[in-house]
Amino acid sequence: MNTLFADTLKKLRAIKGLTQIQLANLMFVNKATISKWENGSRLPDAAMITRLAKVLDVDVGTLLSTAAESDESPNIIMVDDNKAILSENMFVLENVVPNATITGFHKPKMAIEYAKVNRIDLAILDIEMGTASGLDLCHALLEINPCTKVIFLTAYPEYSLKAWDTDACGFIVKPLTPEGVRRQIKKLRCPFSMGGPDE
Repeated sequence: MNTLFADTLKKLRAIKGLTQIQLANLMFVNKATISKWENGSRLPDAAMITRLAKVLDVDVGTLLSTAAESDESPNIIMVDDNKAILSENMFVLENVVPNATITGFHKPKMAIEYAKVNRIDLAILDIEMGTASGLDLCHALLEINPCTKVIFLTAYPEYSLKAWDTDACGFIVKPLTPEGVRRQIKKLRCPFSMGGPDE
């Protein structure tokens, strides 16, 4: 839950003298969407944050920075059908993002069930997982929560064009390295704190 963004949005809306319904009308969304943003259960994506900044007449950087600063540690999942590689990559992630909650899954279905009850800030997905596809998993996760950021991790660089047809934020060719993780996290639409000494 991001109460910092929620509180900031409520204050800015009050300063403009707008009700939730009025702000919803100006944003071309329904009131329930504004309510979720203001109770911290959802975050708008970068495009919506840019539109909010214009409607509320504030610097977009102010809203983006508050959206990036979560009250909780980032929730990251990694999905790879190879358990040995998954274990190795989890170790890399834990060292690069020590303040994050990191959960690994070797079956896409398990990741989807987890996403239904947990907000995921970042999903790092293998693309080829037996009969399952990381590209399909990306679509499923974004359908559950459009604010989830997805980075693909694969041994096959030729998948990069298909990966960019999704709403993924990044692409890493295996093996996973600390430098590769840091580079991709810094490129995210709304980067989060890695919590490490190199930040």
